[in-house]
Amino acid sequence: MVDPWFTVQGLDSKTFAISEYGHWEKVHSFLLLGETRAALIDTGLGIDSIKRITDQLTDLPIIVLTTHVHADHIGGHVDYETIYVHGDDANWLINGIEGLPLEQIRKNMARDITLPIPDSFNPDTYKPYQGYPDRLLSDGDTIDLGNRSLSIYHTPGHSPGHISILDDKTGYLFTGDLLYSDTPVYAFYPSTSPEDLVNSLEKIAKIKAVSKIYGGHNQLGLEPKILEEVLAAIQYLKENHLVRHGTGIHAFKSFSVHF
Repeated sequence: MVDPWFTVQGLDSKTFAISEYGHWEKVHSFLLLGETRAALIDTGLGIDSIKRITDQLTDLPIIVLTTHVHADHIGGHVDYETIYVHGDDANWLINGIEGLPLEQIRKNMARDITLPIPDSFNPDTYKPYQGYPDRLLSDGDTIDLGNRSLSIYHTPGHSPGHISILDDKTGYLFTGDLLYSDTPVYAFYPSTSPEDLVNSLEKIAKIKAVSKIYGGHNQLGLEPKILEEVLAAIQYLKENHLVRHGTGIHAFKSFSVHF
């Protein structure tokens, strides 16, 4: 599929990565097809309409699974009827994102764009999606797509209600902004928690039968052996008390760069 803004890659016949490589954040969203409905994990930046892509990939009803409520992951929420989010991020979805001023969000959205943007996008008037979710997710929830089941893991740190999602059928683990490669995992905003982030990494590193890891940015697809490196980094941080009260932010950044 050729598109002026999105890059679509099939991970298998029923799983698609929808990427925005023309923006410095290199955001990934993921469409998972079941037999009765589909799940869209995040909806990207909102610079262009991701619904144009999902309409071409499936006729199934789509539920949006929000890994976390930051602007670069909820940009296309407005185009979908069914939105799920963890309860601890619901207030941000309804009332706006804490800790990130609108002016900063607009600057982040507008900078370092390498592809032509649609006429509908104006960074000066851009506002992140706000709305009421249709369901509040909790740790341990299961989403049935019809012969395809997704398990929800509450993995706070980057945001209070951040979730990771395991596709029980394929072993794909979708980690949002908890784990990705090439750039730091951010945990130094007022609304983040380095200690929670480290505990969440430890949690996902112990999940069995992971076949591939798909983060929300940068390189598409990480091998599960990276979880061994994650556990080693966590052990170091905890043994040296580097994540208590935010004191290990810089040490954690150095580890995340090399994942």
